[in-house]
Amino acid sequence: MTVVRVDREDHLLWVGLDRPAKHNALDQAMVAELEAVLEAARRGDPCVLIVHSTTPGMFAAGADIAELRDRDADAALLAINAGLFDRLEAHRWPTIALVDGPAFGGGCELALACDFRIGSGNARFAQPEPSLGIIAGAGANWRLPQLAGLATARRMLYAGARLDAAQALRAGLLDEVVDDRARLVERGRELAAAIAERSWRALELTKLALRSRRPATTAFDVAAQALLFDSADKHTRMTAFLERRNR
Repeated sequence: MTVVRVDREDHLLWVGLDRPAKHNALDQAMVAELEAVLEAARRGDPCVLIVHSTTPGMFAAGADIAELRDRDADAALLAINAGLFDRLEAHRWPTIALVDGPAFGGGCELALACDFRIGSGNARFAQPEPSLGIIAGAGANWRLPQLAGLATARRMLYAGARLDAAQALRAGLLDEVVDDRARLVERGRELAAAIAERSWRALELTKLALRSRRPATTAFDVAAQALLFDSADKHTRMTAFLERRNR
């Protein structure tokens, strides 16, 4: 059963997260499908990649906690989500995230890995990982302060602050906010079309130039996460989260 829906529209590649029963939580199956989409896109004709949810009022609730609870240090060292988001960031041409609902944990990190983020009024952002006994080890520790500033990153990572669409726009997490889902899709198409009018080779080289400023913290995140994944505290906290959710 596929959990990622892909549609090609000229030079636009729509990548739809399609796991509504789990609020598009990123499990290994979804990560594997997204990896395959990215690899095919990298080798195919030039395209602007648009990440969105097939379900209104939703983006991605985060990583699948049931899976995370059972992952150990060896699994953490595989950098499953961090590797995916690094490859998304490195897509040869610009990428856009359309956020229509919660982008929490890994969902926020997924959006952060895109070049642009457009949100509806339903967009919300949070990084709850420390409350679950782990770190935001798939890019938020450096992408978040890079985009929104260190103060906002501290509020979200230390204190669990949740940003609504207006707050995210002021902080720089969103490039723009539109009224509703219909306009969100339309605006994503407009931005992608404007990008597609430019030189694909120039866009590709510009992305490489901008990525040269990327801070090298991924290795630390992977090592720290491996330590935390083997902790009893992480297992206890994630079990409590799952029990609360299933009541």
